Amino acid sequence: MSRTHTSLALGLIAAGALTLGATSATAAPLPLAGPTTVTPAGHAFTATLSGKATLKAGSVTVTCTVSVSTGSVPAAPGNQNAAGPVSSPISAPTYSSCTASLPGVTPTVTTSGAWAVSMQHGTPVTATMTVPTGGLVVHTSGLASCTVVAAPTAAASVPGTWVNGSPSTLTFTNASVPVTVTGGFGCPTSATTSTFNAVYKVTDTTDPAQQITVTP
Repeated sequence: MSRTHTSLALGLIAAGALTLGATSATAAPLPLAGPTTVTPAGHAFTATLSGKATLKAGSVTVTCTVSVSTGSVPAAPGNQNAAGPVSSPISAPTYSSCTASLPGVTPTVTTSGAWAVSMQHGTPVTATMTVPTGGLVVHTSGLASCTVVAAPTAAASVPGTWVNGSPSTLTFTNASVPVTVTGGFGCPTSATTSTFNAVYKVTDTTDPAQQITVTP
């Protein structure tokens, strides 16, 4: 049961997040990021979950079938960065139609705060979604009454990959997010992370005939 709730925390994030590791004092410096351009400049977009977000912990699976977020490509010249990523705010993703393979547990998800997405051209193209501090909260009821808070003490970065297409896709694979859990019997109060897998289709809502594209 505890593993189910741990997975649920990130599954409903659409989330997920990169846990930044410490860098050794003797480690070589990271190379500078290359140029990035996101087009069409100023166009609005919608990211919609494709299929199901499947969250696994051992033999337990949590599945969400509906998740949506919206945003806009920065207007020129903000849609270009000669030496790094292009970032823009997005709406706090909504999550619904989520179920747990463990019977008798019902999740309720709320999101809030200033979310963002950052695109970096490369091989592959990467997309990092920022979850604000406490930006996603999961309450469970039924066999266990728990509260799971994602990014509990600081904003977390969700690592993903981007593929240009018709529409373009944003994929999160085995992402990790910090969480805290409170509650009574059956709640995984010792859990500190959870994992997440999902694919989002990103469509241009300003001009549906065009595609949101990341290039050098």
